[in-house]
Amino acid sequence: MGNTKQWGTEPFSGKPERRTQVEGWCREDGAWIAEHPKLGVVGALVLGEANTYVPAAAQPELYLRLVIASRAPEAKGTGRTLMAFADAEARRHGIPNLRVDCYAGGTGRLVEFYESCGYVRTETFTVGEWPGQLLEKRLDPDSVE
Repeated sequence: MGNTKQWGTEPFSGKPERRTQVEGWCREDGAWIAEHPKLGVVGALVLGEANTYVPAAAQPELYLRLVIASRAPEAKGTGRTLMAFADAEARRHGIPNLRVDCYAGGTGRLVEFYESCGYVRTETFTVGEWPGQLLEKRLDPDSVE
């Protein structure tokens, strides 16, 4: 997409520390993979504790540690499906609050995507030179088990 400031210019697989990070995510209890019958893996979601670089939550939450989806035309809708799954998991566990952070630079389209899924901007932050946005979604209390 030409947005090298979000992930860099090298593939994750080319950096040993990133491979270690992905392996760690996959071992977490809240790791989920989205698969397409023809394309194979088209997305991933990791739910759990907040990332260390964001402020702690004031109330119980389900944190979306990682949300990633293919941009292949055949995989359209994977990101939204993963976001809806996170909502369902929060409801299932009786947690009314979800948070996610994302890259806040570039065109801002990533922040807008999360807003289109019902999230509201709360705080901005930086990790080195990487600008981030923290967003929050509160579920209707009547919809939480």
